[in-house]
This record gives sequence, structure tokens and C-alpha cells, in this order.
Amino acid sequence: MIAREWKCRVPLTHSEGFTAYLYETGIKDSSSTPGYLGAQIFRRALTGKVELTLITYWDELESIKAFAGDDIEQARLYPEDEVYELEPDLSVQHYEVIEYRVDVEFGEISSDMAKVKKT
Repeated sequence: MIAREWKCRVPLTHSEGFTAYLYETGIKDSSSTPGYLGAQIFRRALTGKVELTLITYWDELESIKAFAGDDIEQARLYPEDEVYELEPDLSVQHYEVIEYRVDVEFGEISSDMAKVKKT
């Protein structure tokens, strides 16, 4: 399994809107690509901004190439990104996942990955 990490920063005023937009662009396009295994989005508060980290999971590098193009180290950006005053990293990092565990005690995670239901 391969993890693909991309980061960006957006002003606080665009945080919620950009997160929704990220689902409609990057997550939607990733998840429709064969070999896509899942994603996580992390949010970190900065002074006047929010940093978002998107990690997508893939079965192999060839699947990432199908999504990102031949240069898989280059971030895939979208034309409307600038509406959100996005400060994107222009490159991404890839990692071999050597361990993957989910604790069952945390319950079921919803599809939007934002809510955890206790069982």
C-alpha cells in the first residue's frame, strides 16, 4: 500500500468551503480511479489560516500515475483552487505503508470521515 500526502493552507474564512470543494474535486477524482483504497483529511490551525493535509491510499504506484499523470511527484491542482486563496504545496510525497491498523473500539467511521459513531 502507498500513501500519497499533499498539503495546503487556506485562510480561516475559506476553510469549510475549501474542505467541501476538496471532496468534490480531489477525493471524487481519486476515488473513481482504479487502485484507490481510501483517504484521510487532517486540519491544523495556524495563525489566520488552516493547514489541510490530504492523504490518499493506493494499491500501487501505477494507480497513482493513472490519477496524477506521469510525474506523480507533482500535485494535481484544479482551476477553482484560487477562489479559496489556496497556498498549495506543488509537490507531494509518497510513503510505503508498513503497518495499517484500525481500532474497533472507536466504532464506525462515516463516509465523510468527520463523525465517529460510538457502538
